[in-house]
Amino acid sequence: MLMVFAGSAQRLDGPEVRRPKAHHEMSPENGLNFSEDPFSGHLSDREYWLQQMDKLARPVIYHLAQDDLKRSMPLVLSKRTDNAGLRSRAAYLEAFGRTLCGIAPWLGGEGGSSKELALRSQYRAWVLAAIAHTTDPAAADYMAWDNPEQALVDAAFFAFAFVRCPWLWEHLDTAGRGRVVTALVSTRKIRPGFNNWLLFSGMIEAFFCRYNLPYDEMRIDYAIRQTDQWYVGDGLYSDGPAYHNDYYNSFVIHPFLTAITDIIHTKNGSYASLLDKFRQRDQRYALIQERLVNADGSYPVMGRSVVYRGAAFQHLADMAWRQQLPAQLKPAQVRCALTAVIRRTMEATGTYTKDGWLNIGVCGSQPDQADFYNTTGSLYLCSLILLPLGLPDTDVFWSSPPEQWTAQKIWSGQDVSGDHSID
Repeated sequence: MLMVFAGSAQRLDGPEVRRPKAHHEMSPENGLNFSEDPFSGHLSDREYWLQQMDKLARPVIYHLAQDDLKRSMPLVLSKRTDNAGLRSRAAYLEAFGRTLCGIAPWLGGEGGSSKELALRSQYRAWVLAAIAHTTDPAAADYMAWDNPEQALVDAAFFAFAFVRCPWLWEHLDTAGRGRVVTALVSTRKIRPGFNNWLLFSGMIEAFFCRYNLPYDEMRIDYAIRQTDQWYVGDGLYSDGPAYHNDYYNSFVIHPFLTAITDIIHTKNGSYASLLDKFRQRDQRYALIQERLVNADGSYPVMGRSVVYRGAAFQHLADMAWRQQLPAQLKPAQVRCALTAVIRRTMEATGTYTKDGWLNIGVCGSQPDQADFYNTTGSLYLCSLILLPLGLPDTDVFWSSPPEQWTAQKIWSGQDVSGDHSID
């Protein structure tokens, strides 16, 4: 492993950055604690998810709110890294954009227990401060938005957070909005690769479209139509001209493609037939994803970027949050399946450093699982499994009794309906 410590980072010259006051009683060392249910002897699934979210997101969001992420987050790069300098430069935006995208639906939600309400209020204050610091050139944590090329990826996750959580945009002042727009416009100089990266450019333009800002419709249309050309059947797309057996259909393709198309169709009404196809494919891939969760919460570890852990199931989580699950899947069985994945990927010894930062791995610390582009920051894509926290605690996803998922039913001898292709 190549270790890069950012402790020598210097504050940029310029005026002090003003940020919303945070509730200082909640520090990195003072996380969320729910009492166990005295009758059942364990936390509810939602309480457990909230604890896991807080443990995961707190170091990133808290330190950005204090404008000291670059001084606080230790960077671990893949031992096969192609360029330590550029990968280190990109890692901070990776950590923020990905974490924010995963917790965005919850940030925009309302209701919950008194503890959840307090936690959401705290995170909203932190996130607004974090956005200010990451987009203000005078801040120590100002991010590299237009260089290296990796910035396009994580600027797109950042933009997707605003799409998933309008509350963020609504609560930025005029100057804050201007800095966000300037940061995202600067990414246009980066030419996307001929693969899932087209959707990153498309998402940034979709953000502009969503908030009635000048946008490049050609980048959106090209991303949509070219990705449609890469459909290979049975709910799956290739990532570029060649198909790869990995989780990029969930990491990026399905969630981005449908969100982008929804936004532009709402604007001009020109994508109805494509949306119908995409939604049918979304439902099929959700069925496939649910069946990939083994009876113990493990799943096949294959392809690249496996160290993104639970992000392998972003699509299933996204479908649950958007209440678009196919009729064959009960929300409770999806909740239980995703909970099992969270437990398998986040509770293993070595998942976190002693200071609370993620280690490279799928189940604990497994640095050899890293691809050449992986950094500490990129690992925070795993927050995307948490999207259903954007549903209120009264929704059937959370309120229904536990349900076995398909693998549990089959491997306990139950008879379940067979699986069939849509093509």
